[in-house]
Amino acid sequence: MGEDQPRFKFAVDRGGTFTDIYVEETRNGVTTGEVHKLLSVDPANYKDAPTEGIRRILEEKTGIPHPRGEPVDTSRIDWIRMGTTVATNALLERQGEKFAFVVTKGMRDVLKIGNQSRPDIFDLRVKRADVLYSTAVEFDERVAIIRDGDSSTGLRVEVLKEPDFSTLEQDLIRIRDELGIRSLAVALLHSYIYREHEEAVEKLARSLGFTHVSLSSHLTPMSKLTPRGYTACVDAYLTPKITDYLTGFSQGFQNSLKDVSVEFMQSDGGLCSIDNFTGYRGLLSGPAGGVVGFSRTAYKEREDGKPPRSVIGFDMGGTSTDVSRYSGHLELVFESETSGVTIQAPQLDINTVAAGGGSRLFFCSGLFVVGPESVGAHPGPVCYRKGGELAVTDANLLLGRIVPSMFPKIFGPDANEPLDVEATKLAFDKLTKEVNAFEMLQQETRKGYIARHFTPEQVAIGFVQVANETMCRPIRSLTEAKGFDVRTHVLSCFGGAGGQHACSVARSLGIDTVLVHKYCGVLSAYGIGIADTVVEVQESRLVDYDNANALQDALESLERLEHQATKNLESQGVAYVSTRAEKFLNLRYDGTDYGLMVQEPDDGDFKGRFIDDYQREHGFTIPNRRVIIDQTRVRLIAVASTGSGSKLKQGGQHTPTEPVAISQTYFEDVGFTDVDIYNLPLSPGMIISRPSIVIDSTAGVTIVIEPSCTATVTEDLDLEIHVENRANASADKGMAGACWMVVFCVAICFVTEPCYRLLPSKQKARIS
Repeated sequence: MGEDQPRFKFAVDRGGTFTDIYVEETRNGVTTGEVHKLLSVDPANYKDAPTEGIRRILEEKTGIPHPRGEPVDTSRIDWIRMGTTVATNALLERQGEKFAFVVTKGMRDVLKIGNQSRPDIFDLRVKRADVLYSTAVEFDERVAIIRDGDSSTGLRVEVLKEPDFSTLEQDLIRIRDELGIRSLAVALLHSYIYREHEEAVEKLARSLGFTHVSLSSHLTPMSKLTPRGYTACVDAYLTPKITDYLTGFSQGFQNSLKDVSVEFMQSDGGLCSIDNFTGYRGLLSGPAGGVVGFSRTAYKEREDGKPPRSVIGFDMGGTSTDVSRYSGHLELVFESETSGVTIQAPQLDINTVAAGGGSRLFFCSGLFVVGPESVGAHPGPVCYRKGGELAVTDANLLLGRIVPSMFPKIFGPDANEPLDVEATKLAFDKLTKEVNAFEMLQQETRKGYIARHFTPEQVAIGFVQVANETMCRPIRSLTEAKGFDVRTHVLSCFGGAGGQHACSVARSLGIDTVLVHKYCGVLSAYGIGIADTVVEVQESRLVDYDNANALQDALESLERLEHQATKNLESQGVAYVSTRAEKFLNLRYDGTDYGLMVQEPDDGDFKGRFIDDYQREHGFTIPNRRVIIDQTRVRLIAVASTGSGSKLKQGGQHTPTEPVAISQTYFEDVGFTDVDIYNLPLSPGMIISRPSIVIDSTAGVTIVIEPSCTATVTEDLDLEIHVENRANASADKGMAGACWMVVFCVAICFVTEPCYRLLPSKQKARIS
């Protein structure tokens, strides 16, 4: 192949509303990066958005027709990396695979009982969460785990009752034939130490025609049966669905992508090969890419030589907003709850709130309500020309914060029309009449009440204020609730809708700096493109930290696990230039149920770090209490040989510093005012000191620079916005009281949230 033949690398983030694609094209030794965006769901035009996006790009860049509906030519593709919400949506919507739960006899209802916690401690109508499995099968076996201080793990296994495989075989045949079940989750009582019985169950099930078996001992060899059982169930529920999706995706390409390196983003911010992508590790596949993206681009040394400022990631998409924090390392949690299900798996610490560009707008009982329902990508907001309902995007469009002429023309039945401003105006006119009618009714029925008359713009700005406060709430939980001052952080804004709200959110939080990356509209996809491959392995043990040789045995275990992780990595066939291992001990106080995963400190003092972390997490320590080593864990990170963002070159020509247009935008303090319109990329060093809108029409991104904000273009072509935090800034004097009541309620909820957080924290610190 000649040197002038282009080569392509694709990083894809398939979100709930939009699918974002970051593509690197290498031609004649020069690499340029571009971004593309299309609707995630558009059944009238294509079946699968990632496949369609790649097809369009190849056709555009090569000039060679790639007919829709035929397998896409892969001869010029080096790799494809993807983050997807398939697993998340299947769990939230309860659309996973039908499966059975195999558990030790006598433990049939362990997951129905759960941990007996109440999701809402103030709700008098307690509703127990439904289990995921269709039926439970009891397996007659019994293993005893005996503490043995002489062994390296501190444990010894004794089989008390040999397993009854004949009865199990009859039960499996029955559920296979009568219920049509082909997927199993297996969680036996002590399999975290003795996995042989679970492996025997899998062998039997496979011989009977079961196509998928999830073993808790392989997924998460941890001591607690309930979360281990939940994890196996989630995997058995989701992995078959993911496998079906991956098979369909692969079949959209020539030779089913066998000649192309294909990797998927996992919940912990690391990539894995397509064959190793599983349900329980893929729940945060989409938002994890954004965390990697902003951690690599926003956490920077300061000019004065001071350490980098901690960064809050603010990823506002069409369906939801994800917030996270970075302060030099990815913040992981090893046990989390998603949709009422506890999962033991390494995940990035991401808080999600159901407020995005597609969040529906309601006027309900005199209150302005945003979400949690989303209009999605199909039919989408009113302005999408598909008969949708009012959403946050419509409010921003009415306020002039979105410029339709510079937004991608991907709407309407044929996906080739611009946003419909008139339809949005008509819908807000109708809603405003409803608000004003309510005001008149209040005047007639409430003594002394004086009705106010609102304009559509005042109603729209009210909804935006509610959305902003809703998005501030998880940011406060991620910072102030953990002892960090939110005002000392930088707000890294990305996602398709984040730029429209970033200045307002920063001002509400007291943050003075907003950083907007040049690829902010597709930063999750960009992060997937520059992410590293990660392999995690762990080993259970139960030994006193201060026992003779206990720490040395744990360190030797970590060395073995690193070797095992290296072999697992090599089996994936992933190209990398170097590896580094992050080593952890899971430590807890004797008599407590919950531990802390402690990363190896520079001085090697795991116990000292554990005590410090425990103090910060719970506010106290337990002197003279033994510390137990529950688990050793290694996270092996393979630094990719390709996809380094530092080597990318910005495509396109030098952009003039003059605005391309002037428009009218509505702000709560001043009403409609003239704003300058700029196109990305801008010139390095350029300063924007008046209200403006910066647009990346390719990615469909709009960045609103509000009054009292100043933006500077960095050498990397990013936008750094300084936000003046005005004390007691005057609100729109016509703002609906219904709006401010909701804003007030959302803020008050943050004050009461410590009750929710404190009780689980005390439960984790409980001593028995």
